[in-house]
Amino acid sequence: MTQPPHDQPTASSPDELREQVEQTREELGQTVEALAAKTDVKARAQEKAAEIKEQAAARAGELKDHAAAKAGELKAKAADLAHQAQDRLPDPVKDKAAQGAEQARAKAAQAGQIWEERAPEPVRQKTAQGAQLARDNRKVLLAAAGVAVGVWLAFRRRKG
Repeated sequence: MTQPPHDQPTASSPDELREQVEQTREELGQTVEALAAKTDVKARAQEKAAEIKEQAAARAGELKDHAAAKAGELKAKAADLAHQAQDRLPDPVKDKAAQGAEQARAKAAQAGQIWEERAPEPVRQKTAQGAQLARDNRKVLLAAAGVAVGVWLAFRRRKG
């Protein structure tokens, strides 16, 4: 805002002078508001905090998406490796493994029957509740197991 020298008239009529005075008041008001906003430390801190919070939320969303993508990749890779390992096993080994699995199922069933006969009722109830909770949260448990395997493999790879 440039001002003419004080000895020269700036307006040719009283109306123009009033208009100039009003404009100067408006400019001065805006300047005062801008200065007041700059000196309001609390408001500036709150604005900065809100900005940082938004940035953190955006970054958290990005990291979540990245983690989900990586989890999917690891799951697919693990399934692929499992299929490759299964394809490489000779038939006699597969048959022996199937027999072992069948024997393990039979022994587990037998152990379950013994458990039903000998375990106290409160223990059986708590066990049944735990089993139901595990069935209800199967995806969470599988995801946690997948993460645990991934961590185990990462540490194993670093040591080896």
